[in-house]
This record gives sequence, C-alpha cells and structure tokens, in this order.
Amino acid sequence: MSPLAKLLEAALFAAARPLTFEDLASLDPEAGEMAVEAALGELRAAYGDDHGVELLEIADGWQFLTRREYAEAIDRAQFALRPRRLSPAALETLAIIAYRQPVGRLEVDEIRGVDSGAVMDKLVERGLIEVVTRGEGLGRPLLYGTTPPFLEILGLKSLDDLPRLDELSVALRRPAPIPDDDP
Repeated sequence: MSPLAKLLEAALFAAARPLTFEDLASLDPEAGEMAVEAALGELRAAYGDDHGVELLEIADGWQFLTRREYAEAIDRAQFALRPRRLSPAALETLAIIAYRQPVGRLEVDEIRGVDSGAVMDKLVERGLIEVVTRGEGLGRPLLYGTTPPFLEILGLKSLDDLPRLDELSVALRRPAPIPDDDP
C-alpha cells in the first residue's frame, strides 16, 4: 500500500465524520488530485470483501463503515454509539424538507397542518437542516434545506439517492386484504 493510501486510511479511521476529497487532499498538498484518487482506489481495493468494514462515499465525503451484513449484530451488542432518536413530528418535518427543499417554515406548516417552528428549531440545533437561502416573497422568508450530517445519518452519497416519491407511495401502501376462500 502506498504511503499516501496509508495516510488517508489513518485519517479516515480517526475521523468521526465523512472526510471530503478536499479534506483528504489537504493531508499531503504536494500529492495532487490524481494521486489522492488513486490512493482512495487503492484503499477501496484493499478493503474488499475480506473485511468487516468498507470505504464508502457518503455525504459528500469518504468514511469507513461497518458492512451491512454485520450491522445488525453490532447493533444488538450495542457497541456503537446511538444517535438520539427523532420524534415522528421531526421525521415528518425532515422528510418534507428533504423532498421540497429549499422550503420555508410556512410551507412546512401548511403541509403538516400544525406549527412546525419548534420541531424545525430542534432539527437546526441537531445540524440536520440549515437555512440555505431567502425566499422572494413578502418579508423574504428563510428557506431551509438538509445538511451533510443528514446524508451521513441516512448513509446517502447525495440527495439524488433518496427514494423517489412514487417508490415511497408504493412501499407505504397497505396491501389489499386477501379474500377468504372458505365458503
């Protein structure tokens, strides 16, 4: 393994968050983009199917994660730190923002049918959403979007990896009742 690949490996294991390409390139400014890309490729190859962890590109960065087939056992043993759970209201609000961003507080309120201010404040506090711009309407309202930690928690590389809304509606649809064959 090249010295640059070893350096990236050490940084990725030490980091508690995904490291962006720029973060990794800053470790050895003389290496250049092509060398960093080659070192990442070298690490991905080195951590092939023979290891319990894999190098994944998520949340606009790179991170070593437990392979999916071992996640349940690790979860049962409670070795991993557990993030605080989100309430149903927070999950609903987060989903609206993820799919409608940039979106204002009033639009979220209209969709949910209740005041979402406190929930949105908590999501901002937890770093899952942030103000991304201002609207063009009266008072130029704040518009919100999701953050890289949101992608990290979901294990997504980008928002393009979110399930499409039509896929969700099919998955959430209740199955039709099975008719009783007995007379």
